[in-house]
Amino acid sequence: MRSKPPGKGPTKGPSRGPFKGRPPGASRTTDKRPAKGPSKGSSHGSAKGGPSQGHSKGAPSKSSQKDRRHFYPKPAGQKPSGGDRPSAPRPPRPGKPENWLYGLHAVMAALANPDRRLGRAVMTPRAAETIGPELLSRVRVESMEPGNIDRLLPPGAVHQGVALEAFPLPAIDLNILLEEPANGRRRVVLVLDQLSDPHNVGAILRSAAAFGVTAVVVQDRHAPPQSGALAKAASGALDTIPYVEVVNIARALDQLSAHGFWRIALERPREGERPNDKSSDGAQALSAAIPDGDVALVLGSEGDGIRRLVREHCEVAAFIPISGMESLNVSNAAAIGLYELRRG
Repeated sequence: MRSKPPGKGPTKGPSRGPFKGRPPGASRTTDKRPAKGPSKGSSHGSAKGGPSQGHSKGAPSKSSQKDRRHFYPKPAGQKPSGGDRPSAPRPPRPGKPENWLYGLHAVMAALANPDRRLGRAVMTPRAAETIGPELLSRVRVESMEPGNIDRLLPPGAVHQGVALEAFPLPAIDLNILLEEPANGRRRVVLVLDQLSDPHNVGAILRSAAAFGVTAVVVQDRHAPPQSGALAKAASGALDTIPYVEVVNIARALDQLSAHGFWRIALERPREGERPNDKSSDGAQALSAAIPDGDVALVLGSEGDGIRRLVREHCEVAAFIPISGMESLNVSNAAAIGLYELRRG
């Protein structure tokens, strides 16, 4: 026999008022839920003589209408966007332009570097023939026309018919790197103090590879990312010369000093500069400042040069004597400085 809803007759036990009595046979869990207005499909709001639910006589009951918001709730504070259905998932985005290396030398060096994590490669058939199957065995190769490769890369990228999806190189610990044996040759470390142009940094890496530099040290937050532009300017040197990103340049110079490096700040010559001038702090020609042992050569940013705190962590300041020009491009100065260090 169907039990009567509350309010239709006497219930066993003390009276608890409307909606609080438990009809015979009802579960205890259901009875303890507080009433929250009209419920869907409940006989309470439609049974004749039942308790009033706040509807005017003759008005259609809203309890029979589906409220889809119950099934797809919106986050607090978010307005509906023209429908209750959840939006369809977006298709996966293609590789970002900054994750692509391009150019034959940069791509071949990355393929030959076992520490480099790679994705896919896109290239013309001619570029694939130039690179060869041995290097290409590491990646999935897709044949593509030059115009389609252009769309994957930043505007103006000179890709030579090849692009490689690659991740940044793994971090290198400077102290561990400096503990490796020197093999009887002077070690040279280039320290770049907040250089921002990827073409300059890439050109410096290329010179570093040519002159057998031990490492190139940069500040992680104030250096260009390991992008395709940097790798292309480096012509493959990004994957052959240790590229060390540090948090603090001054602290890195202290680490170099602890490993026996003589620290030289390479500055532009100032007009009327004298050896005893306090502002120059004993600046001299680079050829006269080179010691017999290991050297850390510090170069400053394109605009501001070497910062004062970084300069204070160097033993000496030096310059390259020039005439007819106020200064040299920082990548040119690095190449001349490395030549002087290897010549001595």
